[in-house]
Amino acid sequence: MIIAVTGLLREARILEGPGVTTIAGGGDVARLEAALEAAVPGAVGIISIGLGGALAPGLEPGDWVVADRALEFRTNPAWAQRLMERLPGARLGAILGSDVIVADPRAKRALFEATGALAVDMESHIAARVAQRHGLPFAVARVISDGVDRALPRAAQAGMRPDGGMDVLAVLKSLAGDPRQLPALIRTGLEAETAFRALLRGRQLLGPTLQALGPDVGELLVDMG
Repeated sequence: MIIAVTGLLREARILEGPGVTTIAGGGDVARLEAALEAAVPGAVGIISIGLGGALAPGLEPGDWVVADRALEFRTNPAWAQRLMERLPGARLGAILGSDVIVADPRAKRALFEATGALAVDMESHIAARVAQRHGLPFAVARVISDGVDRALPRAAQAGMRPDGGMDVLAVLKSLAGDPRQLPALIRTGLEAETAFRALLRGRQLLGPTLQALGPDVGELLVDMG
């Protein structure tokens, strides 16, 4: 099986399929790492895939980014090449993993200047660490949900539960405390829908078993060597 790591349960439902184990991080770093460790037996590789935020200028909602590295961790070059071939228009570069949501445009620009990473998510660094620990091939493919100049409203940030589900009551509570967030929240939701549609199209292009990454274990072992 291949382990597909993402943030939200909605992403996990899009990514699931035969031979694919999906794990939604939900922003809980310790929980995600423990879940990955438990899933590793029997796995042939790990891919961090789902939505992410842009750090580089020019990336818009729905654009794909494929990692040649997750900063300190290298990704499997054969897997990265196959992802680039299957995801039209994808950009290749570094992807940053963060323990916290990067919601402010100034913080995004500062991270880009400091690291050169194209995008940020909350799972890739954890997935990379577990893959490296167990000698498994690792890849990252993320579809942009918010551009570098977009600020995520507090209501949107409050909406993710530790299991990757959506906490609607927390969103409404935040919105009630500051109704001025509503236009930004609507915009964030619309742009996220664009990203979810792109994720679904990408999932279809990668095949029901993510076979685009490699047709059999033998080939994966050659790639790892």
